[in-house]
Amino acid sequence: MGPMRLGFEHTYAALPARFFAAVPPTTTADARMVIFNRALWDELGLDPNVDETQAAALFSGNELAEDSTPIAMAYAGHQFGQFVPQLGDGRAILLGEVRGRDGVLRDIQLKGSGRTPFSRGGDGRAAIGPMLREYLISEAMHALGIPTTRSLAVVATGEQVYRQQILPGAVLTRVAASHIRVGTFQFFAARGDREALQTLLDYVISRHYPEAGAAEVPALALLEAVTKRQAFLIADWMRVGFIHGVMNTDNMALSGETIDYGPCAFMNSYDPQTVFSSIDLGGRYAYTNQPAIAQWNLARLAETFLPLIDADTNKAIELATGVVEDFVEHFEARFLECMRRKIGLVSEEDGDADLISRLLAAMQNAKADFTLAFSAISRAATSAGEAATLRTMFAGAAEIDEWLSDWHMRLSRDPQTPDQRAETLRLANPEFIPRNHQVEAALEAATSGDMQPFKRLLAVLQRPYDRQSEFEEYRLPPPPSEVPYKTFCGT
Repeated sequence: MGPMRLGFEHTYAALPARFFAAVPPTTTADARMVIFNRALWDELGLDPNVDETQAAALFSGNELAEDSTPIAMAYAGHQFGQFVPQLGDGRAILLGEVRGRDGVLRDIQLKGSGRTPFSRGGDGRAAIGPMLREYLISEAMHALGIPTTRSLAVVATGEQVYRQQILPGAVLTRVAASHIRVGTFQFFAARGDREALQTLLDYVISRHYPEAGAAEVPALALLEAVTKRQAFLIADWMRVGFIHGVMNTDNMALSGETIDYGPCAFMNSYDPQTVFSSIDLGGRYAYTNQPAIAQWNLARLAETFLPLIDADTNKAIELATGVVEDFVEHFEARFLECMRRKIGLVSEEDGDADLISRLLAAMQNAKADFTLAFSAISRAATSAGEAATLRTMFAGAAEIDEWLSDWHMRLSRDPQTPDQRAETLRLANPEFIPRNHQVEAALEAATSGDMQPFKRLLAVLQRPYDRQSEFEEYRLPPPPSEVPYKTFCGT
């Protein structure tokens, strides 16, 4: 059987040569499929008859699809606030783009597929644990309804990867609306390459924001659209207690998807200062700082747009600044809307923000679990008996009794039937999130060759809003002995 054809398109590879390096993936010793997302494969409209052996050969880099044009993309980025003028895909290769059943063009990228001209001394490889982490968390985020890259496969390479210890190697296949980042624009801005900036701007507008192309100033319209989409994305993260961990400008996608799941995690006890990345010593990327960091990243994007906004730099700065400043309003409105739903409201009143702030303050004081507290609120809205469970979480504090009284008063003015409210609450408050200790246990087992704990956890996380009573243990926070928890970069 000859090489497969996947119906690849190559719109990014058709851009000027300085946008990427043409490079094939490095072959591996022994490609073996670890997990294959056949549901996503079907969504992409790909060959339903493919078997896992064929897919493993394809997604290890051992066989290239006949219509593939593999490239590593160039980009720069601010890493923890420090600008690095050249980063690029140091261990990732874009095989091509596939148009799914929904008509949307998506990138198919290998991660951990060997060295590229952007590897900067790295080996270009990845270990199985971090690749399975990205698979699990990205698919969980998708199930939560949060814009994200997806994971199509993890393939074991049969080779060893040397980090702090020797680990089994693997390649992740990532699916994304695109892999264009704030750092992609920064790469060309740092080189004073206005022509490339214009080409990239036109490409992003055409692929993601066609309505911006009709605007009087397309660059400004694109900045507005990206700013709003990022504000909504961060609000989505915050509503489920997600902490990205490394919000560098090369980890912010122009499409508005969550990208790059390194030292990420979900918060247990509610504390706005929660940090999970072991390298984030100053708390730059703490839970509560995520909106401000997103706005900072957008300001860096705006700087690259200035020559495309207006020939008069001062005027361009004034226009771009106004757009970036609007981020706060977009985020606060979206976050308030999300939090209203988390306490069962669909109408709006002036006192709602204060009601939500009081609840969060009480949660912080009581060290209440973020996810379980909102789950209890979902139940307490329709059952007086469940309010007792909620009080227990808040250690019987008087402030929660006062809050419950005010909340029930507010619910009485909200125009929903009890059944409607129950559904509003169910869809706003996940029962299951990827608990760090469970993720680590599943990854440890998988690294040792036992995929069953991973697959069981993944199945639960694919139905996060359902009350799966048979999987109650997956709802629970870690024992105190496993707190605090840190994650590390998978590089």
